[in-house]
Amino acid sequence: MALTMSEKKAVTTELARNYRRAGKSAKAAIIDQVVSLTGYNRSYVTWLLRGGGRPGEVSPGYGPGLVAEQGRRPVRARPRVYDERVLVALKRVWWIADCICGKRLAPFLPELLPVLERHEELVLDSQTRSRLQAISAATIDRLLADEKRQQRLIDPARPRPDGALLRQIPIVTHTERRADRPGYVQVDLVAHDGGCAAGEYCQTLDVTDLFSSWTEVQAVRNKAHHWTFAALREIRGRLPFKLLGIHSDNGPEFINRALYRYCWKHGLAFSRSRPYQKNDNCCVEQKNYTVVRRATGYLRYETRQQLLLLNRLYGLLRPYTNFFQPVVKLMTKTRVGSRVHKRYEPARTPYQRLLAWEGLESKARLEAEYRVLNPAELKRGCEKLQRQLLKQAVDQAVPTQAVPAGHCWSQE
Repeated sequence: MALTMSEKKAVTTELARNYRRAGKSAKAAIIDQVVSLTGYNRSYVTWLLRGGGRPGEVSPGYGPGLVAEQGRRPVRARPRVYDERVLVALKRVWWIADCICGKRLAPFLPELLPVLERHEELVLDSQTRSRLQAISAATIDRLLADEKRQQRLIDPARPRPDGALLRQIPIVTHTERRADRPGYVQVDLVAHDGGCAAGEYCQTLDVTDLFSSWTEVQAVRNKAHHWTFAALREIRGRLPFKLLGIHSDNGPEFINRALYRYCWKHGLAFSRSRPYQKNDNCCVEQKNYTVVRRATGYLRYETRQQLLLLNRLYGLLRPYTNFFQPVVKLMTKTRVGSRVHKRYEPARTPYQRLLAWEGLESKARLEAEYRVLNPAELKRGCEKLQRQLLKQAVDQAVPTQAVPAGHCWSQE
């Protein structure tokens, strides 16, 4: 026979006294007994027994709705581990690292801190240094939550390629990507049209290696394949590894005879994505935002001076991104019912991934370049060029007025 509400309350109140004095195994038996008698949910029974058998007011040191036990001192809060000195230093390092998330910053801190101290960009005592090196990704995000909230921003017909050439270039999907060694890159163009595709404006060629996430960017005058092809050859000469293959979308700036013959002549694998499937080119699509858009924004750049400023900015972004920006790479992705479980590698910079590859021939050159780099100085240089670029873009933007059709301006 089911118990009445008053009987259920009497049972939980009576057994709550035994529950507080019982051991772990005995507590589990009491919970099972109350669940069988009352039919309550197990979590609710646990909550009631910890509270003396009845809901109560909040008491110091206890969870919400629990009654403090008679004669028991309230549990005091733990002392703060990450004090103000740690927070100030963490904000400084976070800014220098371009405000990346905790999962990317935490595994990189043991390497980044000595670099900043060597260049006298950061002065730390031993206790603060040890706490920063031991801090977790979740704690970083929790400590920087207010800072991130203050800096949050509000989001603000082309020709078709040759059909015969398209049939000669194989399609490679996102599941068929080769990433067992550096050299296979994805390429894409980022338009700096400011929201209006009319006229001529600058484009940024983005080249990303699949294995290491090493990224090279270069601004060009427009999306004509002449400029894109020239920039791609120039970037190939800067890569710290041998170029083995190129994967692009279906735009005519890449699907053209010049690039096809170049790849065939130099033995480079040339593949393309499926139409309207950006995920086939996802590695470079991510860099379009994290590297290009975060640095240049969405304004219109069309003059020669702005083109030169863009390339000067990219000259600083190249070492800053590849040597001091950790990247998280997906290891496995499994689907269980409606849920997708993803596992990621520990965050590492493209430079660290290249050094870990045994076949790298330019290891000594990269190590020598890394030793003289100052990430804080690179960050300041990038911000200075960004301000100049923004000023030029804003100065040239003239608001236009809608003119009715057939209207002629006349002097009165």
